[in-house]
Amino acid sequence: MTDKKRIELKIYGGIATVNCYLLKVDSGFILIDTGPSSKRDSLEDELEKEGCKIGDLNLIIITHGDSDHTGNAAYFRQKYGAPIALHPDDEGMVQTGNMSHNRKVNLLVRILFALPFIKLKKSDRFKGDIDTDDGFDLGDYGLNARIIHIPGHSKGSIGIITADGDFYCGDIFSNTDKPVLNSIMDDLDAAHSSIRKLEKLDINMVYPGHGDPFPMKKFQKTMQ
Repeated sequence: MTDKKRIELKIYGGIATVNCYLLKVDSGFILIDTGPSSKRDSLEDELEKEGCKIGDLNLIIITHGDSDHTGNAAYFRQKYGAPIALHPDDEGMVQTGNMSHNRKVNLLVRILFALPFIKLKKSDRFKGDIDTDDGFDLGDYGLNARIIHIPGHSKGSIGIITADGDFYCGDIFSNTDKPVLNSIMDDLDAAHSSIRKLEKLDINMVYPGHGDPFPMKKFQKTMQ
């Protein structure tokens, strides 16, 4: 079983939180999502506490392009020498800093995404090193897991399913109150297709981008 550390960072003045996950593997560490740049010091401190030093980080996996998940990716790549894995459909978001890029969102969300603290700052924009599509095997990075493409929240949203049945889902689900589909969707039909895809997999625990981990069965019950 892979050792995992949930790192919960406060965002937007403390009114919400976002999760990053640090996985300990035999050959080092894998970081899933990086939080916003405003919490860089907090994330660095957490990695240091877990013994992740320069040269120990094998891979940075980005579940989707939103700035609260990607704000430290470029910095950590430079500091730790770890490549960034990102689905190509979300490359435009992290290269332009525009969270509405390649997304169908309503006017209110578009206005929200245009706020300065939501956009990805120029210094934090980047191009991914590794394209992650459905079935991408993470074995070369020390993790018995694969990538699952789960469009819905964004076109390039991905999850990571391990051999133990852990599923790191990014923002297709949230669990700030109870497990639900995220309220912001690029394509709701695509999200439902992604859910049907996930229901065919052997998922035990879900580790969302926002809120507490939960059993997959709990989400299925809330949707009945």
